[in-house]
Amino acid sequence: MHLILSSSLHPNSRSRILAREVAQRLRERDCEVEVFDLSQRVLPPCDGATAYGDPEVIALADLIRQADAIFVASPVYNYDVNAAIKNAVELTGKAWTGKIVALMLAAGGHGSYMSAMGLANSLMLDFRCLMVPRFVYATGVDFEGEQLADEDITRRVDELVNETMRISVALNAG
Repeated sequence: MHLILSSSLHPNSRSRILAREVAQRLRERDCEVEVFDLSQRVLPPCDGATAYGDPEVIALADLIRQADAIFVASPVYNYDVNAAIKNAVELTGKAWTGKIVALMLAAGGHGSYMSAMGLANSLMLDFRCLMVPRFVYATGVDFEGEQLADEDITRRVDELVNETMRISVALNAG
């Protein structure tokens, strides 16, 4: 199963468009896909105590553990991924251990292209995740309404899915 974790809380999210594009490509390959959208499935703030018992936290942790690969779609705010994805990682912690993770970011401008590194470093160092060595970084000009409008970004989404599938198949075969 491939998990897509859409972290934007904005109703007209561009990162959710990226998540939808990946889901479509995976389904076209007859892959089992689960989408966990943080705008629809609310997680409590991580309090280091009782939040871990929340039913949505438990459900997300179970999906992460079951996933062959995880695609994270996040907006970029203030040169970083949004707080919702960081909160989700804090709440689900060790469920991420050893997972294959691919990142997709939607930002306001080109200056935040390194914003994935904090999350990627945390997942690699804390949970030994294998980060797919390419990610999608799109800005507002790459979208038109609810669609991708840029051929290069569309190609990069295809490459991200292909590379993630290649790694996932190779590592999960054993």
